[in-house]
Amino acid sequence: MQIQTSKETELVDITEKVMEQIKVKDVKEGFCIVFSKHTTTGIIINENEPRLKEDILNMLDKIVPDEKGYLHDDIDSNAHSHLRSILLGSSIVVPIENGSLLLGTWQSIFLVELDGPRSRTVNVSIIGQNQNCREV
Repeated sequence: MQIQTSKETELVDITEKVMEQIKVKDVKEGFCIVFSKHTTTGIIINENEPRLKEDILNMLDKIVPDEKGYLHDDIDSNAHSHLRSILLGSSIVVPIENGSLLLGTWQSIFLVELDGPRSRTVNVSIIGQNQNCREV
């Protein structure tokens, strides 16, 4: 699926888009793998609360500040984005139960943009059985 980001750094809630993929496949039980195909993004699970989202971005900025003389900056000036991505990871796995993502009450799936705005590709792979107990 394609996600258009609008800022240099932001958390984009993609939970509903991932759920749509599960519904299209009619999966009842299984696993959902969400993977970003980019080295300057991350995929995480956390709470969709505006102040927490800001805290996450502030934390990343403190841990890996911009313009610190990183060697890769000679090429693209975005080494901090790559380094932040390493901390977050590029994929998650979520169980599917009774046709729904088995997320906690406050959990959402986010694409974390670290070098935007850009058009991003997120791959959603679903492994499991549909309503007729057929493997998908």
